[in-house]
Amino acid sequence: MSELKSACDRLTQALGQIVVGQSNLIRDLMVALLSGGHVILEGVPGTGKTLLVKVLAQVVQADFRRIQLTPDVLPSDILGVNVFDPNTRTFTLKRGPVFSEVLLADEINRTPPKTQSALLEAMEEQQVTLDGESLRLPDLFWVIATQNSLEFEGTYPLPEAQLDRFLFKLMVDYPEQKAERQMLLNAQAGLQTKRLDLVKLKPILNVAQVLAARQAVRAVQVSDPLIDYLLAIVQRSRKHADLALGASPRSGVAWLQASKAHAWLNNRDFVTPDDVKAIAPAILRHRLILRPEAQLDGLQVDSVITSLLGQVPVPR
Repeated sequence: MSELKSACDRLTQALGQIVVGQSNLIRDLMVALLSGGHVILEGVPGTGKTLLVKVLAQVVQADFRRIQLTPDVLPSDILGVNVFDPNTRTFTLKRGPVFSEVLLADEINRTPPKTQSALLEAMEEQQVTLDGESLRLPDLFWVIATQNSLEFEGTYPLPEAQLDRFLFKLMVDYPEQKAERQMLLNAQAGLQTKRLDLVKLKPILNVAQVLAARQAVRAVQVSDPLIDYLLAIVQRSRKHADLALGASPRSGVAWLQASKAHAWLNNRDFVTPDDVKAIAPAILRHRLILRPEAQLDGLQVDSVITSLLGQVPVPR
């Protein structure tokens, strides 16, 4: 098991070299990978969101597909379609990109709700239904969706039911000055990320090891007082004065599993309140909806989350 944990540490370090100075982002991405939760990456263009996912898929030797979501993309473009062969007079399934281990849904809010909903069954039940037949997806199946945090004209915001199926919403900020200077030096030295040969990247983990790590995460212990603490935060969110919508029961289950992954990555076989609090913003910011009057007051969801955590006593 120490070997497996060591490999995950090396993976964290490797990703940190792609997105320098954003250790919390890398930590949360690793938590999502090891707990099997889907992720939304939101940030301005040019911050390396797509490159980060491509590198991650490559170094864990996972089957990777990317789909650029636009208003004219259809559900069949994601799921696939049965094609009729006039010679054999039979239908053959042409599988879409959803049949992969790591799926990058680029700019998910650029495509209409009908196409967005094509991912609902896949994300929740790890299967898709085509022409009445249910087809299983790979064991690792992991969706990472990206969104532009600035341009909302002509976009289709994800409905609450679909947002709730994402474990985390992670914010990708501008790199620090030191990191951005290193990017310029790398470019000056001839590095071209557009032509980066990902095949030459040295593997760090494989899919079987990721699945084994997920199994180890499930074995992490959670005491009854910690479960009661997490439940109290979830229920308090539904009564918070500034919130029109609090956390769902699904989010509580996801939060528990993600807390285990956070503890495991910190070399512990038990969860502490700090594990629960560390991932609170990532797990709640896309699930909580502010009341109109709170929005008018300029209140931010992350500040409400901080307030929420302060209202629930931490177990001793």
